Amino acid sequence: MNKSSEAEASAGAPRGTRPFAAFEWMIAGRYLRSRRRETFISVIAGFSFAGIMLGVATLVIVMAVMNGFRSELLGKILGINGHMLVQPIDMPLTDYDPVALRIEGVPGVISAIPFVEGQGLISGPSGNLGGLVRGVSESDLRRIPLVAGNIRSGSLDDFDAGKGVAIGTRMAQELGVALGDNVRVLSPRGSVTPMGVTPRIKAYPVSAIFEIGMSEYDGTFIFMPIQEAQAFFNMDGKATGIEVYTIDPDLVGGMRSLVEDAADRPAFVTDWRQRNVTFFSALEVERNVMFIILTLIVLVAALNIISGLIMLVKDKGRDIAVLRTIGATRGSIMRVFLITGASIGFVGTFAGFILGLVVCLNIESIRQFVSWLTSTQLFDPTLYFLSRLPAEIDSGETISVLVMALVLSFLATLYPAWRAARLDPVEALRYE
Repeated sequence: MNKSSEAEASAGAPRGTRPFAAFEWMIAGRYLRSRRRETFISVIAGFSFAGIMLGVATLVIVMAVMNGFRSELLGKILGINGHMLVQPIDMPLTDYDPVALRIEGVPGVISAIPFVEGQGLISGPSGNLGGLVRGVSESDLRRIPLVAGNIRSGSLDDFDAGKGVAIGTRMAQELGVALGDNVRVLSPRGSVTPMGVTPRIKAYPVSAIFEIGMSEYDGTFIFMPIQEAQAFFNMDGKATGIEVYTIDPDLVGGMRSLVEDAADRPAFVTDWRQRNVTFFSALEVERNVMFIILTLIVLVAALNIISGLIMLVKDKGRDIAVLRTIGATRGSIMRVFLITGASIGFVGTFAGFILGLVVCLNIESIRQFVSWLTSTQLFDPTLYFLSRLPAEIDSGETISVLVMALVLSFLATLYPAWRAARLDPVEALRYE
C-alpha cells in the first residue's frame, strides 16, 4: 500500500478525542438539565444533591460543636483546676511556699498556686446549696485568668485583708445575694469540744462575683483568703495541695518527673488527664460514633446517585448507541456519566460546606432564635455545663469530611458509567 492510500485510511479511521473534551461536558450538562419526560430522574438527582448537601453540612456542624464542647470544657476545667496537682504524702504540706517557688522554676511551668480546699454548705436569703470552698491568696487568685479576668461585679482589691469571698454568678442567683451581702458557710469540720466535733458556721461578705461561663463552676466554687480558709477548716499553716499551670497542657506527661524532683519532698503528682480520663474519653467516643453515624447520610445520598445514574443510562440507551456509531469511544461515554454523577456530588459537597460554615459561625444566634420561636430552652446550662453553645471548626477535620464526601460521590458513579460504556449499540438500536 502506497503512502497516499495509507494517509486516506488513517484519515478515514475514527480518532478518539482527548479525555474530558468539551463535547463530553456538554452532553453531561444536558443530561443534568431536566426535560418533561425525564422529571423522575431529575427528582432522584435532586434528592441525591440535597442528601449530600445536608449530610456534609450536618457533619461539619456536629463535628464543630463537638470540638467546641471539648475546647470549652478543657479550657474551663484546666483554667480553674490546673494542669497538675501536687498533694502531700506522709506529712502535711506546711512548706507550701518554698515548694511552690521551686516548682515555678521548672521550665514550662507558668505558676504554682498553693490552696486550701474543703466542702461546705453555703446559705443565703433564698436558699442553701453545697459548695467547694477554696482558699488562695490575692496574688495567686489574680494569676488565675479564668476568675480574675471575668469579674462581673466588685473587685479583688484587698482580698486578703477584707476577709470577703468571691462567688460565681449562678451561686449568687441561687442564694439571692448581691455585692456586699453576707453568705454563711457551714463546715462539718468545726471546733473540737468534749461533746465531739461541732460544725462551724461563719458569715462572709461578698466582695466579688465572677462568671466563668461554666454553670457547674459558677454555682459551686467560692474563693476566700488562704489564711481565713486555714482557720475555717482547722488547717493552720497547712495547704491541701498546689495547682500547677503549664504552657502546654498536652506536655504534662514529660514534665511530671521534673515537678516531682522540684518538690523535693514526699508528694503525689497527678495531671489533668488522670483526673478527667473518664469524662474526656466519653467525649472522644461520642465524637467518633457521631462521625460514623452521620457519614451514613452521605452514603445513602451516594446510593441515590447510583440509582439515578442507572435509570439515566437505561433512558439514554438510544443516545449512547447513536454516539457510539458516530465515533464516540467507550471511554468518552464513561466520562460523560462520570461527569454527570460527580457534578452532583461536587456541587452538593460544596453547598453543604457553605451551609455548615454559615450555621457554625452563627450557631449561638440561631439557637437563641429557635428558642424564642419555640418558647423553649434548647441549651440548658445546668445540663450542658456551658452557658453558650460553642462551635469550633477544625480545618483538617473539615477537609477530611469534604474528601470523604467527594470520594463516595465519585465511587458511586463508577458502576453506572461502566454499564453505559459497555452498552452494545446494535442491541440498543435493534428495537428503535
